[in-house]
Amino acid sequence: MDCIRIHPADDVAVALRDLKAGEHVRIDNTDITLQADIQRGHKLMLHDMPAGADITKYGSPIGHLTADKHTGELLDHNQLKTNLSGTLKYEYHPVADTRTPASVAETTIQAYLRQDGQIGIRNELWIVPTVGCVNGICQQLATQMQAWLATQPDSDIRVVAFPHNYGCSQLSDDHEATRLILRDLVLHPNAGGVLVVGLGCENNQPDAFRQLLGNYDTSRIRFMVTQQVEGDEIETGLEILHQIAAIMQADRRTEVPISRLRIGLKCGGSDGLSGITANPLLGRLSDWLTSCGGTTVLTEVPEMFGAETLLMSRCTTRELFDQTVDMVNGFKQYFLSHGEPVGENPSPGNKAGGISTLEEKALGCTQKAGNSPVCGVLRYGDRISQPGLNLLCAPGNDLVASTALAAAGCHIVLFTTGRGTPFGTFVPTLKVSTNTDLARRKPTWIDFNAGRLVEGTSMDDMLTQFIQQITDTASGQPTWNERKGYQEISIWKNGVTL
Repeated sequence: MDCIRIHPADDVAVALRDLKAGEHVRIDNTDITLQADIQRGHKLMLHDMPAGADITKYGSPIGHLTADKHTGELLDHNQLKTNLSGTLKYEYHPVADTRTPASVAETTIQAYLRQDGQIGIRNELWIVPTVGCVNGICQQLATQMQAWLATQPDSDIRVVAFPHNYGCSQLSDDHEATRLILRDLVLHPNAGGVLVVGLGCENNQPDAFRQLLGNYDTSRIRFMVTQQVEGDEIETGLEILHQIAAIMQADRRTEVPISRLRIGLKCGGSDGLSGITANPLLGRLSDWLTSCGGTTVLTEVPEMFGAETLLMSRCTTRELFDQTVDMVNGFKQYFLSHGEPVGENPSPGNKAGGISTLEEKALGCTQKAGNSPVCGVLRYGDRISQPGLNLLCAPGNDLVASTALAAAGCHIVLFTTGRGTPFGTFVPTLKVSTNTDLARRKPTWIDFNAGRLVEGTSMDDMLTQFIQQITDTASGQPTWNERKGYQEISIWKNGVTL
């Protein structure tokens, strides 16, 4: 197959390989002669259309033409302009659940049972600073503790420090958002133990932060305030870490149903195949897992603009619809309050990969949510309380959004990409390539190749393989970001710095 028309109503097709001017392609029993070179992932016109006309892709408008276009021509961001502007009024028109019931609901994973009833799929020892001033201390502690554990027989504990720049000189909601993300990190079940390291004079006071944690296992979550330590804080910190590690050594995996798993859905460095291969695969996975009783979370609110009504119609209650409207319009207002337009999202990499407008990006992005009903809407820093598909308020930035998904309680983040990225957040970040070329060029970045969907592999077969990859990952198989030690956090800064 040379190209694909995604929806019968579409005005464009997407090239599945690099095409040359003069080539003939056949689309829906029509022969088209290409008038220009068209790279893989980019769009070609299926018929003549005048300037000003709306262009349809995925069965929905993705913007309007800024010049006349003709059959067989390339269409990219130079001739297509967004229709997005400001906030909108929405009406609630719920649709029925169209998911196919899960056929393998008895699937299990091997996980750690935590004292609070949660499960963890990793048993790591984390060092979390309350403020950026102690980042260096935390990193030294992690390096020295990991070196010592490497000398111990039968120890597979990984020690990870999570430096950040915040915890002081922030005000009101901005400061509280930092505290909530750090709280979520400390309480995450993928950690078998946590040392919280404070300075002592920061806005995020350690004693107040301790209260934010509520009831917690005080043997596994410990605090060290460095200004209160007599002598060497590294020595004191290592002593505490040794005590936590001694408890963790007894932890063992046990079989649990996959319905206990919570998965974050994220895309970044997208291309024209993202909405054809990798994102629809995540959508099928989301439908399968939620029909098993599990949980998925979709975020990147700006990348819902232009496709938000598809999600709103799947809200199971009017209250959830209203919360989704508030989330979308609130994020648009955030843009507008800073003097920024709401439709200027596609990055240079997105455009180079064939994505021309934010609507086009959004319609491909939301494929990750499949057809699952929306069962929860989370604010930034909230933790998951409802199984099923949840929507989470966070920006599209890869590091910030992935951190927010993990902080909400996701055990894994599934990250689709057509351009490639090495990073990972503080939970396993499983990279899914949209095209085979990326998987071939970056084998130590990509965990799963969805590009095979346009090379003859059926979606059903691909889903079966993908479910196996996820169960293996949840049961302990490391992702590439874990093997490389690429684990970090990024907090959404949205306020004044003193």
